Amino acid sequence: MSLAEKSYTGLKLEIDGHTAVVTLSNPPANTWTRDSLAALRDLVRDLDAQRDVYALVITGEGEKFFSAGADLKQFASGDKALARDAARRFGEAFETLSAFRGVSIAAINGYAMGGGLECALACDLRIVEEQAQLALPEATVGLLPCAGGTQNLARLVGEGWAKRMMLLGERVDAATALRIGLVEDVVGKGESKARALAWAKAAEKQSPTSVAACKALVQATRSQSHATALVSEREAFVDLFDSADQVEGVAAFLEKRAPQWKNA
Repeated sequence: MSLAEKSYTGLKLEIDGHTAVVTLSNPPANTWTRDSLAALRDLVRDLDAQRDVYALVITGEGEKFFSAGADLKQFASGDKALARDAARRFGEAFETLSAFRGVSIAAINGYAMGGGLECALACDLRIVEEQAQLALPEATVGLLPCAGGTQNLARLVGEGWAKRMMLLGERVDAATALRIGLVEDVVGKGESKARALAWAKAAEKQSPTSVAACKALVQATRSQSHATALVSEREAFVDLFDSADQVEGVAAFLEKRAPQWKNA
């Protein structure tokens, strides 16, 4: 079954050249459910298997919400087994997204709250529209961000701003998000998807095997020592000489033409 024929609960998938565009679609606020989290995990795994997909853009349906996060109705019973299952599904979905071999870009078209912001934090790059607001308000309802938020936010913006957002429940507007390093670009209303697609097109000019190696090395700084990572960097450089893309990239440069990548 091709990707075009598959159905992913709460998600819409389009393939635009070498870019997969995923739209979060669960009106009215594009909240996450157990099924849509499992669907995101499966979708990213399917995209990883598609060698001609180099980039992934994620955005929200409608004008108001990227995603408002988890549907809190599922936690009203106080059932710990349900909570554990939900936390596991959030972790699986966003850790799979973070490990996607290509470039992932969040086009934040509206409110990104809780698990909605955590989805964007799991992406490589974030573009936010000027009217959007971002927050991790879980402590307001007696919970905490369990989908990577406490870890990924602090790495991006530093401990101070991460605590300001989580401990005080402070919402961040687009300009502030850019200033503190939470996002990489701010655009006008309705323009985030187009900007994300433009970035994805720029990524297509890079060797996809090089992109995957660079991404893995950058993310390894989260857990590896500096000395270990430097060794890994040199080994990864040499390993690229086993790839068809390295041969093509050098040949195309010397022949003054655009490379034809194979992602192999």
